[in-house]
Amino acid sequence: MTVTDEGVLTQEVFEDLARHAIRAEEALRLEFVNGKMGVKAVPDGDHGRIIAWLTQICIQSGRGMWLFGEQGLRVETYRKGNARPDAVLAPLENFVGQGEWASPDSVLMVVEVTSYDEDTDRRDRVEKPRAYAETGIPVYLLIDRDTCEVRVHSQPDGVRYEQVVTVPYGKTVELPDPVGIELDTEPLKNWVR
Repeated sequence: MTVTDEGVLTQEVFEDLARHAIRAEEALRLEFVNGKMGVKAVPDGDHGRIIAWLTQICIQSGRGMWLFGEQGLRVETYRKGNARPDAVLAPLENFVGQGEWASPDSVLMVVEVTSYDEDTDRRDRVEKPRAYAETGIPVYLLIDRDTCEVRVHSQPDGVRYEQVVTVPYGKTVELPDPVGIELDTEPLKNWVR
C-alpha cells in the first residue's frame, strides 16, 4: 500500500486501508470524505436505539424499503469519496453483490446521528451534507443529539441541498419524497445525554 507521489491519499489506497482496518471494526470506522480520511466514533447504546426506532418507522411505512445500518457508499462528485452513514434507506435488494462500498444510485435517504466527539460538527454538519448532495442522494436526515434538533436536507442540486428544514425534538417533520414519511420526533428526547 502506497500513497501517491504527491503524498495524497487516493481512494484505492483508502479502500485497501479500510479493508485491513475492518478487522478491528469494534475500535474504529473509517471514511474518506472531501479528500480526507476520517475516523468515526463507535456508536453508543442511545445511538443504536435511535437507528432501531427509525428502522421500525421505515418498515411500518409499507413502502418496501429497508434501512440498512453502516452500509458503505461511494459519494461525492465522480464517486471519489467513501462514507459510511449510520443508516441508508434503499430497496431491500439494492446492495446485493455490491461489496463494502456500494453505488448510491438507488438510495433514497442517508441518516447520520451525531456522536459525542470533536469531529461531529465538521463531519456531520458540513462535509457529509455536501458529499451527499454532490452524489444526488434525495434526502439527508441528521439527528443532532448536541442541539436536540432534526435537520432534513432535500432537493440536492449537485453542490448542496437547496432545502433544509430544522425542527426541535418533539415536533413532527416530513421526510419529503421519495421517502414520504412523517416523523414524530418526540421519542428522541429519551435518547440524549
